[in-house]
Amino acid sequence: MVVFAAVAAVLLVLLYNVLGKKVGRQPEDRPAPALPGGSEAPAEPGRQDFGLGLDPAAAEGVAQLRRSDPAFDPARFLDGARHAYETIVRAYAAGDRETLRPLLAGPVMVSFEQGIAAREASGRSETVELAHPPRADLDRVEARGDLASARVRFLAEVKSEVTHDGVSTNEERRTAELWTFERRIGSGDPNWVLARVEEARA
Repeated sequence: MVVFAAVAAVLLVLLYNVLGKKVGRQPEDRPAPALPGGSEAPAEPGRQDFGLGLDPAAAEGVAQLRRSDPAFDPARFLDGARHAYETIVRAYAAGDRETLRPLLAGPVMVSFEQGIAAREASGRSETVELAHPPRADLDRVEARGDLASARVRFLAEVKSEVTHDGVSTNEERRTAELWTFERRIGSGDPNWVLARVEEARA
């Protein structure tokens, strides 16, 4: 499984605010695409959706990236993206800076620390769990020079418990976000970096 490290990015909104918004499109709106059983084998050359039910634009983006980086496996990438999503969401909610620090750098870590500090200053604490593994769909893939970019649409059911002044409040919400990951092609570093987080429109 690919381990993601998030670097050098400016978030449009704090992750906490993004996760707090409900959206119209929900995980059950359409069935999740089936993943191929073996993620090690490359996709068949003529199979434009790569077994993931990609829309034509995303499939063309994957094909373009594979011309520059033949080792790119969209199924394995999505497995790693799910792992990154779960790790970062839980760590942010818990205010776990030690877990976040190796995953985030520069402006990204500053944004996360600002959100955590504001929550702590208000005397609130939060724990988050995901009811199910998040659904992850490749929304866009691009290769610009030696920079590969992949945007993933995450749909998740989030359960949170917020404690303030000794009073706990439980909430369940469904969320939709777009996370954009980047990496340098040919750098020798297999890690993708989180470059952007956005609220996904319904």
